[in-house]
Amino acid sequence: MNNACSAFGHREVYEDLENEIDRVINELIEKHNVNTFFTGGMGAFDNLFSSAVRRAQNTYSDIKLILVKPYFSAEINRHKSYYQNHYTSIIVPEELIDVHYKSAITKRNKWMIDNSDYCFCYVCRDFGGAYTAMKYAEKKDKLYINLGNK
Repeated sequence: MNNACSAFGHREVYEDLENEIDRVINELIEKHNVNTFFTGGMGAFDNLFSSAVRRAQNTYSDIKLILVKPYFSAEINRHKSYYQNHYTSIIVPEELIDVHYKSAITKRNKWMIDNSDYCFCYVCRDFGGAYTAMKYAEKKDKLYINLGNK
């Protein structure tokens, strides 16, 4: 296994997606050799996605869940044990080091997509950061599925 997947979704989720996210993650692992999952860790969808990857780690021991932060913050040090228990690693891409914080999240999302083979989303509306990330993934021909389009 040597492929990567990133995921993007709305900060709020008002439906039960747990089984569907589990299904997509297992499909990516089993059919597409994905072993690295990138998350931004910023909202409800990211939390559902991260929890599903952690469940998959119980079956597939070589699966990595990597938290990609848009900039350095003291939060990681304040909650160090939480982060160590929930993520394989935490990175701030070198390309984001000198980026202004107002554009850092968008650039981080592009970095995640550029460094992934697949991207899956939960996007139900045509605006916002998750929508912008999904459109970029489509442009790069990396969008695997959008769970918001049922």
